[in-house]
Amino acid sequence: MNTQTPQSWEARADAHSFYGFTDLPTVADRGTIVLTHGKGPYVYDVHGREYLDGNSGLWNMVAGFDHKGLTEAAKAQYDKFPGYHAFFGRMSDQTVMLSEKLIEVSPFNRGKVFYTNSGSEANDTMVKMLWFLWASEGQPQRRKILTRENGYHGVTVVSASMTGKPYNSVFGLPLDGFIHLSCPHYWRFGKEGESEAQFTKRMAKELEDTIKKEGPETIAGFFAEPVMGAGGVIPPSKGYFQAIQPILKRYNIPLIADEVITGFGRTGETWGCETYDFVPDAIISSKNLTAGFFPMGAVLLGPDLTDRLQKAAEEIEEFPHGFTASGHPVGCAIALKAIDVVLNEGLLDNVRKLTPLFEEGMARLAEKKNIGEWRGKGLMGALEAVKDKDTKTPFDGSLSVSERIANACTDHGLICRPLGQAVVLCPAFIMTPAHMDEMFSKLDSALDKVFAEVG
Repeated sequence: MNTQTPQSWEARADAHSFYGFTDLPTVADRGTIVLTHGKGPYVYDVHGREYLDGNSGLWNMVAGFDHKGLTEAAKAQYDKFPGYHAFFGRMSDQTVMLSEKLIEVSPFNRGKVFYTNSGSEANDTMVKMLWFLWASEGQPQRRKILTRENGYHGVTVVSASMTGKPYNSVFGLPLDGFIHLSCPHYWRFGKEGESEAQFTKRMAKELEDTIKKEGPETIAGFFAEPVMGAGGVIPPSKGYFQAIQPILKRYNIPLIADEVITGFGRTGETWGCETYDFVPDAIISSKNLTAGFFPMGAVLLGPDLTDRLQKAAEEIEEFPHGFTASGHPVGCAIALKAIDVVLNEGLLDNVRKLTPLFEEGMARLAEKKNIGEWRGKGLMGALEAVKDKDTKTPFDGSLSVSERIANACTDHGLICRPLGQAVVLCPAFIMTPAHMDEMFSKLDSALDKVFAEVG
Protein backbone atom coordinates (compact mmCIF):
# COMPACT_ATOMS: atom_id res chain seq x y z
CA MET A 1 0.00 0.00 0.00
CA ASN A 2 1.20 3.50 -0.82
CA THR A 3 1.67 5.25 2.52
CA GLN A 4 3.97 8.06 1.43
CA THR A 5 3.68 11.50 2.99
CA PRO A 6 2.81 14.57 0.84
CA GLN A 7 6.46 15.65 1.04
CA SER A 8 7.87 12.32 -0.16
CA TRP A 9 9.53 11.92 -3.53
CA GLU A 10 6.79 9.51 -4.57
CA ALA A 11 4.00 11.94 -3.70
CA ARG A 12 5.81 14.82 -5.39
CA ALA A 13 6.17 12.72 -8.55
CA ASP A 14 2.47 11.88 -8.50
CA ALA A 15 1.45 15.50 -7.91
CA HIS A 16 3.23 16.94 -10.92
CA SER A 17 3.94 14.12 -13.39
CA PHE A 18 1.54 12.81 -16.02
CA TYR A 19 2.47 9.20 -16.60
CA GLY A 20 2.81 7.44 -19.94
CA PHE A 21 2.70 3.65 -20.41
CA THR A 22 2.32 3.22 -16.65
CA ASP A 23 -0.06 0.94 -14.77
CA LEU A 24 -1.90 3.57 -12.73
CA PRO A 25 -3.37 1.11 -10.17
CA THR A 26 0.19 0.05 -9.34
CA VAL A 27 1.26 3.66 -8.85
CA ALA A 28 -1.79 4.32 -6.67
CA ASP A 29 -1.06 1.24 -4.58
CA ARG A 30 2.72 1.24 -4.45
CA GLY A 31 3.86 4.71 -5.44
CA THR A 32 6.36 5.77 -8.07
CA ILE A 33 9.94 4.51 -7.87
CA VAL A 34 12.14 7.61 -7.95
CA LEU A 35 15.70 6.81 -8.99
CA THR A 36 18.86 8.79 -8.28
CA HIS A 37 21.74 7.00 -10.01
CA GLY A 38 23.05 3.80 -11.49
CA LYS A 39 26.15 1.63 -11.37
CA GLY A 40 26.79 -1.01 -14.00
CA PRO A 41 23.46 -2.81 -14.59
CA TYR A 42 21.99 -1.58 -11.26
CA VAL A 43 19.87 1.47 -10.44
CA TYR A 44 19.23 3.00 -7.01
CA ASP A 45 16.21 4.82 -5.63
CA VAL A 46 15.88 7.74 -3.22
CA HIS A 47 15.76 5.31 -0.30
CA GLY A 48 19.03 3.65 -1.29
CA ARG A 49 17.37 0.47 -2.53
CA GLU A 50 19.24 -1.38 -5.27
CA TYR A 51 17.59 -2.91 -8.33
CA LEU A 52 19.14 -5.08 -11.01
CA ASP A 53 17.60 -3.62 -14.16
CA GLY A 54 16.68 -6.64 -16.27
CA ASN A 55 15.38 -4.34 -19.00
CA SER A 56 18.49 -2.14 -19.35
CA GLY A 57 16.39 0.99 -18.97
CA LEU A 58 14.05 0.79 -21.92
CA TRP A 59 16.03 -1.77 -23.96
CA ASN A 60 18.77 0.80 -24.47
CA MET A 61 21.24 1.16 -21.56
CA VAL A 62 23.31 -1.68 -22.95
CA ALA A 63 26.64 -0.39 -21.57
CA GLY A 64 25.20 0.08 -18.10
CA PHE A 65 24.42 3.30 -16.27
CA ASP A 66 27.90 4.67 -15.55
CA HIS A 67 30.11 3.91 -18.56
CA LYS A 68 33.01 6.34 -18.25
CA GLY A 69 33.91 6.30 -21.93
CA LEU A 70 30.44 7.45 -22.91
CA THR A 71 30.21 10.18 -20.29
CA GLU A 72 33.70 11.39 -21.21
CA ALA A 73 32.73 11.53 -24.90
CA ALA A 74 29.72 13.65 -23.96
CA LYS A 75 31.73 15.97 -21.72
CA ALA A 76 34.45 16.47 -24.31
CA GLN A 77 31.94 17.35 -27.01
CA TYR A 78 30.01 19.71 -24.73
CA ASP A 79 33.27 21.52 -24.09
CA LYS A 80 34.10 21.66 -27.81
CA PHE A 81 30.75 22.31 -29.55
CA PRO A 82 27.66 21.82 -27.37
CA GLY A 83 24.89 21.99 -29.93
CA TYR A 84 23.94 22.60 -33.54
CA HIS A 85 21.52 21.47 -36.23
CA ALA A 86 21.86 19.83 -39.64
CA PHE A 87 19.90 22.37 -41.73
CA PHE A 88 20.88 24.69 -44.58
CA GLY A 89 23.97 22.77 -45.64
CA ARG A 90 25.58 23.00 -42.21
CA MET A 91 26.34 20.21 -39.76
CA SER A 92 28.96 19.27 -37.21
CA ASP A 93 32.04 17.21 -37.96
CA GLN A 94 30.70 14.58 -35.52
CA THR A 95 27.56 14.27 -37.65
CA VAL A 96 29.63 13.67 -40.78
CA MET A 97 31.71 11.02 -39.05
CA LEU A 98 28.69 9.25 -37.60
CA SER A 99 26.99 9.05 -41.00
CA GLU A 100 30.14 7.51 -42.45
CA LYS A 101 30.33 5.02 -39.58
CA LEU A 102 26.67 4.03 -39.79
CA ILE A 103 26.88 3.19 -43.47
CA GLU A 104 30.19 1.41 -42.89
CA VAL A 105 28.66 -0.95 -40.29
CA SER A 106 25.33 -1.30 -42.11
CA PRO A 107 24.51 -4.12 -44.53
CA PHE A 108 24.52 -1.52 -47.34
CA ASN A 109 27.50 -0.98 -49.64
CA ARG A 110 26.54 2.69 -49.80
CA GLY A 111 23.76 4.94 -48.59
CA LYS A 112 22.83 8.05 -46.63
CA VAL A 113 21.61 8.82 -43.12
CA PHE A 114 18.93 11.19 -41.79
CA TYR A 115 18.83 12.00 -38.07
CA THR A 116 15.90 12.36 -35.67
CA ASN A 117 15.51 12.47 -31.89
CA SER A 118 13.84 9.08 -31.41
CA GLY A 119 12.79 5.87 -33.09
CA SER A 120 9.22 7.14 -33.32
CA GLU A 121 10.39 10.19 -35.26
CA ALA A 122 12.61 8.04 -37.46
CA ASN A 123 9.69 5.81 -38.46
CA ASP A 124 7.53 8.88 -38.99
CA THR A 125 10.29 10.38 -41.16
CA MET A 126 10.60 7.20 -43.21
CA VAL A 127 6.88 7.27 -44.00
CA LYS A 128 7.16 10.88 -45.15
CA MET A 129 10.17 9.91 -47.25
CA LEU A 130 8.17 7.18 -48.95
CA TRP A 131 5.20 9.44 -49.59
CA PHE A 132 7.52 12.13 -50.95
CA LEU A 133 9.38 9.63 -53.11
CA TRP A 134 6.34 8.01 -54.70
CA ALA A 135 4.70 11.38 -55.38
CA SER A 136 7.86 12.63 -57.05
CA GLU A 137 7.86 9.56 -59.28
CA GLY A 138 4.31 10.18 -60.44
CA GLN A 139 2.61 7.73 -58.07
CA PRO A 140 1.05 9.93 -55.37
CA GLN A 141 -1.56 7.25 -54.71
CA ARG A 142 1.10 5.03 -53.12
CA ARG A 143 0.41 6.00 -49.50
CA LYS A 144 -0.69 2.83 -47.71
CA ILE A 145 1.70 1.44 -45.10
CA LEU A 146 1.81 -2.25 -44.21
CA THR A 147 2.86 -3.40 -40.73
CA ARG A 148 1.87 -6.30 -38.44
CA GLU A 149 -0.41 -6.78 -35.46
CA ASN A 150 1.60 -6.53 -32.22
CA GLY A 151 4.30 -4.59 -34.06
CA TYR A 152 5.48 -1.45 -32.30
CA HIS A 153 6.84 1.50 -34.28
CA GLY A 154 6.35 4.50 -32.02
CA VAL A 155 3.98 7.09 -30.61
CA THR A 156 3.72 9.95 -33.09
CA VAL A 157 0.39 10.00 -34.93
CA VAL A 158 1.94 8.24 -37.93
CA SER A 159 4.14 5.78 -36.04
CA ALA A 160 1.27 5.00 -33.65
CA SER A 161 -0.87 4.26 -36.70
CA MET A 162 1.84 1.82 -37.77
CA THR A 163 1.82 0.22 -34.33
CA GLY A 164 -0.49 -2.77 -34.28
CA LYS A 165 -1.61 -2.48 -30.67
CA PRO A 166 -5.26 -2.03 -29.65
CA TYR A 167 -4.55 0.71 -27.09
CA ASN A 168 -4.11 3.23 -29.93
CA SER A 169 -7.86 3.10 -30.49
CA VAL A 170 -8.26 5.56 -27.59
CA PHE A 171 -6.70 8.18 -29.89
CA GLY A 172 -8.91 7.28 -32.84
CA LEU A 173 -5.98 5.57 -34.53
CA PRO A 174 -4.81 4.13 -36.83
CA LEU A 175 -5.25 6.69 -39.57
CA ASP A 176 -6.71 5.48 -42.83
CA GLY A 177 -4.27 3.62 -45.03
CA PHE A 178 -2.31 1.91 -42.24
CA ILE A 179 -2.89 -1.83 -42.63
CA HIS A 180 -1.92 -4.38 -39.98
CA LEU A 181 -1.21 -7.91 -41.17
CA SER A 182 -1.23 -10.94 -38.88
CA CYS A 183 1.41 -11.32 -36.18
CA PRO A 184 3.92 -14.03 -37.21
CA HIS A 185 3.86 -15.71 -33.77
CA TYR A 186 3.63 -19.41 -34.50
CA TRP A 187 3.13 -20.59 -30.89
CA ARG A 188 0.12 -18.36 -30.34
CA PHE A 189 -1.44 -18.12 -33.80
CA GLY A 190 -0.52 -21.37 -35.52
CA LYS A 191 -3.57 -23.47 -36.34
CA GLU A 192 -4.07 -26.96 -34.97
CA GLY A 193 -1.97 -29.39 -36.98
CA GLU A 194 -0.21 -26.58 -38.85
CA SER A 195 3.57 -26.89 -39.07
CA GLU A 196 5.78 -23.86 -38.65
CA ALA A 197 6.65 -23.99 -42.35
CA GLN A 198 2.97 -24.04 -43.23
CA PHE A 199 2.34 -21.12 -40.87
CA THR A 200 5.09 -19.10 -42.57
CA LYS A 201 3.61 -19.92 -45.95
CA ARG A 202 0.21 -18.71 -44.72
CA MET A 203 1.73 -15.44 -43.49
CA ALA A 204 3.33 -14.91 -46.92
CA LYS A 205 0.06 -15.71 -48.70
CA GLU A 206 -1.80 -13.24 -46.50
CA LEU A 207 0.73 -10.57 -47.46
CA GLU A 208 0.34 -11.20 -51.17
CA ASP A 209 -3.44 -11.46 -50.92
CA THR A 210 -3.52 -8.13 -49.07
CA ILE A 211 -1.30 -6.47 -51.67
CA LYS A 212 -3.57 -7.68 -54.47
CA LYS A 213 -6.71 -6.65 -52.59
CA GLU A 214 -5.46 -3.16 -51.75
CA GLY A 215 -3.70 -2.72 -55.07
CA PRO A 216 0.12 -2.74 -55.22
CA GLU A 217 -0.03 0.66 -56.89
CA THR A 218 -1.43 2.10 -53.62
CA ILE A 219 1.18 0.70 -51.19
CA ALA A 220 4.16 2.83 -50.16
CA GLY A 221 6.09 0.40 -47.97
CA PHE A 222 6.21 -2.49 -45.51
CA PHE A 223 7.73 -2.01 -42.03
CA ALA A 224 8.80 -4.89 -39.79
CA GLU A 225 10.86 -5.39 -36.66
CA PRO A 226 13.23 -8.36 -37.05
CA VAL A 227 12.03 -9.38 -33.58
CA MET A 228 8.89 -7.69 -32.30
CA GLY A 229 9.97 -5.92 -29.13
CA ALA A 230 7.15 -4.12 -27.36
CA GLY A 231 4.73 -6.66 -28.81
CA GLY A 232 6.21 -9.15 -26.36
CA VAL A 233 9.59 -10.22 -27.82
CA ILE A 234 8.17 -12.20 -30.71
CA PRO A 235 10.69 -13.68 -33.15
CA PRO A 236 9.31 -14.39 -36.63
CA SER A 237 8.42 -17.90 -37.63
CA LYS A 238 11.19 -19.80 -39.37
CA GLY A 239 11.86 -18.56 -42.89
CA TYR A 240 9.48 -15.61 -42.52
CA PHE A 241 11.60 -12.89 -44.10
CA GLN A 242 12.79 -15.19 -46.86
CA ALA A 243 9.12 -15.85 -47.66
CA ILE A 244 7.90 -12.27 -47.67
CA GLN A 245 10.78 -10.34 -49.23
CA PRO A 246 10.40 -11.82 -52.74
CA ILE A 247 6.72 -10.90 -52.65
CA LEU A 248 7.52 -7.31 -51.72
CA LYS A 249 10.14 -7.11 -54.48
CA ARG A 250 7.66 -8.49 -56.99
CA TYR A 251 5.33 -5.59 -56.32
CA ASN A 252 8.08 -2.97 -55.89
CA ILE A 253 7.27 -2.35 -52.22
CA PRO A 254 10.23 -1.25 -50.05
CA LEU A 255 10.98 -3.34 -46.95
CA ILE A 256 11.94 -1.19 -43.96
CA ALA A 257 13.61 -2.93 -41.01
CA ASP A 258 12.65 -1.24 -37.74
CA GLU A 259 15.83 -1.94 -35.75
CA VAL A 260 15.14 0.51 -32.93
CA ILE A 261 15.45 -2.37 -30.44
CA THR A 262 17.35 -5.03 -32.36
CA GLY A 263 20.05 -2.80 -33.85
CA PHE A 264 23.59 -2.81 -32.46
CA GLY A 265 23.85 -6.18 -30.85
CA ARG A 266 20.63 -7.14 -29.10
CA THR A 267 20.10 -10.32 -31.19
CA GLY A 268 23.77 -11.31 -31.22
CA GLU A 269 24.64 -9.60 -34.52
CA THR A 270 25.13 -5.93 -35.31
CA TRP A 271 21.68 -5.86 -36.93
CA GLY A 272 18.62 -8.03 -36.49
CA CYS A 273 18.33 -8.32 -40.27
CA GLU A 274 21.75 -10.02 -40.22
CA THR A 275 20.46 -12.47 -37.61
CA TYR A 276 17.56 -13.33 -39.92
CA ASP A 277 19.60 -13.17 -43.13
CA PHE A 278 17.88 -10.48 -45.17
CA VAL A 279 18.89 -7.06 -46.47
CA PRO A 280 16.15 -4.42 -46.23
CA ASP A 281 15.80 -1.26 -48.28
CA ALA A 282 16.25 0.95 -45.20
CA ILE A 283 16.92 0.59 -41.48
CA ILE A 284 15.42 2.52 -38.58
CA SER A 285 17.84 2.91 -35.65
CA SER A 286 17.69 4.37 -32.14
CA LYS A 287 18.10 3.16 -28.52
CA ASN A 288 21.42 1.23 -28.67
CA LEU A 289 22.69 3.77 -31.20
CA THR A 290 23.75 5.93 -28.24
CA ALA A 291 23.56 3.21 -25.58
CA GLY A 292 20.78 5.30 -24.07
CA PHE A 293 23.11 8.21 -23.24
CA PHE A 294 21.41 10.63 -25.66
CA PRO A 295 18.01 10.79 -27.39
CA MET A 296 18.68 10.05 -31.05
CA GLY A 297 17.19 8.19 -33.97
CA ALA A 298 18.38 7.62 -37.51
CA VAL A 299 17.06 6.52 -40.89
CA LEU A 300 19.67 4.54 -42.81
CA LEU A 301 18.84 4.49 -46.51
CA GLY A 302 20.11 1.73 -48.75
CA PRO A 303 21.42 2.45 -52.26
CA ASP A 304 18.11 2.35 -54.15
CA LEU A 305 16.18 4.61 -51.77
CA THR A 306 19.19 6.92 -51.46
CA ASP A 307 19.32 7.51 -55.20
CA ARG A 308 15.58 7.91 -55.62
CA LEU A 309 15.16 10.27 -52.67
CA GLN A 310 18.17 12.32 -53.71
CA LYS A 311 16.65 12.77 -57.16
CA ALA A 312 13.25 13.69 -55.70
CA ALA A 313 14.83 16.28 -53.39
CA GLU A 314 16.94 17.78 -56.15
CA GLU A 315 13.83 18.30 -58.27
CA ILE A 316 12.36 20.68 -55.67
CA GLU A 317 15.79 21.78 -54.35
CA GLU A 318 15.30 20.40 -50.82
CA PHE A 319 13.79 17.73 -48.59
CA PRO A 320 11.42 19.87 -46.49
CA HIS A 321 11.69 17.97 -43.21
CA GLY A 322 13.91 17.97 -40.12
CA PHE A 323 14.25 18.59 -36.39
CA THR A 324 16.07 21.28 -34.41
CA ALA A 325 18.35 18.71 -32.80
CA SER A 326 18.81 16.50 -35.89
CA GLY A 327 22.43 15.37 -35.97
CA HIS A 328 23.19 17.03 -32.62
CA PRO A 329 27.01 17.07 -32.24
CA VAL A 330 26.95 15.75 -28.67
CA GLY A 331 24.57 12.96 -29.59
CA CYS A 332 26.70 12.06 -32.60
CA ALA A 333 29.88 12.01 -30.51
CA ILE A 334 28.18 9.71 -28.01
CA ALA A 335 26.86 7.49 -30.80
CA LEU A 336 30.33 7.15 -32.32
CA LYS A 337 31.65 6.04 -28.94
CA ALA A 338 28.68 3.75 -28.29
CA ILE A 339 29.15 1.97 -31.62
CA ASP A 340 32.83 1.50 -30.79
CA VAL A 341 31.99 0.21 -27.32
CA VAL A 342 29.47 -2.32 -28.62
CA LEU A 343 31.40 -3.54 -31.65
CA ASN A 344 35.02 -3.20 -30.56
CA GLU A 345 35.19 -3.22 -26.77
CA GLY A 346 33.66 -6.63 -26.20
CA LEU A 347 29.97 -5.93 -25.61
CA LEU A 348 28.74 -7.75 -28.72
CA ASP A 349 31.09 -10.62 -27.88
CA ASN A 350 29.61 -10.71 -24.39
CA VAL A 351 26.08 -10.90 -25.80
CA ARG A 352 27.13 -13.99 -27.73
CA LYS A 353 28.82 -15.52 -24.68
CA LEU A 354 25.85 -14.86 -22.39
CA THR A 355 23.13 -15.96 -24.80
CA PRO A 356 23.43 -19.69 -23.93
CA LEU A 357 23.16 -18.85 -20.21
CA PHE A 358 20.19 -16.60 -20.91
CA GLU A 359 18.47 -19.32 -22.94
CA GLU A 360 19.13 -21.92 -20.24
CA GLY A 361 17.66 -19.65 -17.57
CA MET A 362 14.57 -18.90 -19.62
CA ALA A 363 14.06 -22.55 -20.51
CA ARG A 364 14.36 -23.54 -16.85
CA LEU A 365 11.66 -21.06 -15.81
CA ALA A 366 9.50 -22.16 -18.74
CA GLU A 367 9.18 -25.58 -17.08
CA LYS A 368 6.76 -24.06 -14.57
CA LYS A 369 3.18 -25.17 -15.11
CA ASN A 370 1.97 -21.60 -15.59
CA ILE A 371 4.54 -20.65 -18.23
CA GLY A 372 3.26 -21.55 -21.67
CA GLU A 373 6.25 -20.49 -23.73
CA TRP A 374 9.60 -18.82 -23.53
CA ARG A 375 10.76 -17.05 -26.67
CA GLY A 376 13.51 -14.71 -27.69
CA LYS A 377 16.74 -14.11 -29.54
CA GLY A 378 20.13 -13.07 -28.23
CA LEU A 379 19.66 -11.09 -25.01
CA MET A 380 15.94 -10.43 -25.37
CA GLY A 381 13.33 -12.85 -24.16
CA ALA A 382 9.81 -13.27 -22.81
CA LEU A 383 7.99 -15.73 -20.58
CA GLU A 384 4.30 -16.11 -21.44
CA ALA A 385 2.09 -16.72 -18.40
CA VAL A 386 -0.88 -19.04 -18.95
CA LYS A 387 -3.65 -20.45 -16.82
CA ASP A 388 -3.42 -23.78 -18.66
CA LYS A 389 -0.23 -24.87 -20.36
CA ASP A 390 -1.75 -27.56 -22.56
CA THR A 391 -4.49 -25.37 -24.02
CA LYS A 392 -2.42 -22.13 -23.91
CA THR A 393 -5.36 -20.51 -22.11
CA PRO A 394 -4.33 -17.13 -20.69
CA PHE A 395 -5.20 -15.89 -17.22
CA ASP A 396 -8.22 -13.64 -16.87
CA GLY A 397 -7.10 -10.12 -17.67
CA SER A 398 -8.56 -8.78 -14.44
CA LEU A 399 -5.86 -10.68 -12.51
CA SER A 400 -3.10 -8.49 -14.06
CA VAL A 401 -0.73 -11.42 -13.76
CA SER A 402 2.26 -9.95 -15.59
CA GLU A 403 1.98 -6.68 -13.68
CA ARG A 404 1.88 -8.63 -10.42
CA ILE A 405 4.97 -10.57 -11.45
CA ALA A 406 6.80 -7.34 -12.29
CA ASN A 407 5.80 -5.85 -8.92
CA ALA A 408 6.96 -8.97 -7.10
CA CYS A 409 10.26 -8.74 -8.97
CA THR A 410 10.63 -5.13 -7.84
CA ASP A 411 10.12 -6.26 -4.25
CA HIS A 412 12.99 -8.70 -4.80
CA GLY A 413 15.24 -6.01 -6.29
CA LEU A 414 14.78 -6.82 -9.96
CA ILE A 415 13.25 -4.68 -12.68
CA CYS A 416 11.48 -6.53 -15.48
CA ARG A 417 8.71 -5.49 -17.84
CA PRO A 418 5.14 -6.78 -18.15
CA LEU A 419 3.82 -6.93 -21.71
CA GLY A 420 0.35 -8.40 -22.11
CA GLN A 421 0.52 -11.72 -20.27
CA ALA A 422 4.27 -11.95 -20.75
CA VAL A 423 7.22 -10.85 -18.66
CA VAL A 424 10.10 -9.46 -20.69
CA LEU A 425 13.83 -9.42 -20.02
CA CYS A 426 16.41 -7.54 -22.09
CA PRO A 427 19.46 -7.16 -19.87
CA ALA A 428 22.46 -4.93 -20.45
CA PHE A 429 25.32 -6.23 -22.56
CA ILE A 430 27.73 -5.81 -19.63
CA MET A 431 26.02 -8.51 -17.57
CA THR A 432 28.15 -11.25 -16.03
CA PRO A 433 27.17 -14.87 -15.31
CA ALA A 434 26.72 -13.82 -11.66
CA HIS A 435 24.30 -11.09 -12.73
CA MET A 436 22.40 -13.62 -14.82
CA ASP A 437 22.12 -15.98 -11.86
CA GLU A 438 20.82 -13.14 -9.69
CA MET A 439 18.29 -12.08 -12.31
CA PHE A 440 16.85 -15.55 -12.79
CA SER A 441 16.85 -16.37 -9.07
CA LYS A 442 14.83 -13.24 -8.28
CA LEU A 443 12.44 -13.81 -11.18
CA ASP A 444 12.00 -17.44 -10.11
CA SER A 445 10.93 -16.34 -6.62
CA ALA A 446 8.55 -13.74 -8.03
CA LEU A 447 6.91 -16.24 -10.38
CA ASP A 448 6.40 -18.76 -7.58
CA LYS A 449 4.81 -16.11 -5.37
CA VAL A 450 2.36 -14.84 -7.99
CA PHE A 451 1.41 -18.24 -9.39
CA ALA A 452 0.68 -19.45 -5.85
CA GLU A 453 -1.70 -16.50 -5.46
CA VAL A 454 -3.55 -16.88 -8.77
CA GLY A 455 -3.10 -20.58 -9.56
